[in-house]
Amino acid sequence: MTCPRCDFDRIEKLATSQVPGVWDVLQCQRCLYMWRTTEPVRRTTREAYPEAFRMTQADIDNAPEVPTIPPLLQRNEGREAT
Repeated sequence: MTCPRCDFDRIEKLATSQVPGVWDVLQCQRCLYMWRTTEPVRRTTREAYPEAFRMTQADIDNAPEVPTIPPLLQRNEGREAT
């Protein structure tokens, strides 16, 4: 099995349905794409995965940095005291 998005062969099982054999959640260890085994073929196999969304190692290496999430505002921050 390889990743539908980047064709990498290290896939990790992250979760399994409570009913055995119904579904698994898998994650690629290179591009971090995640999918459930019950999703349509266009999301679970490389051959059917949309070409516009496929990635290579170069795409991953040159991806822009994901911004950090700012801290949550305090409950009364930014509000006038009443």
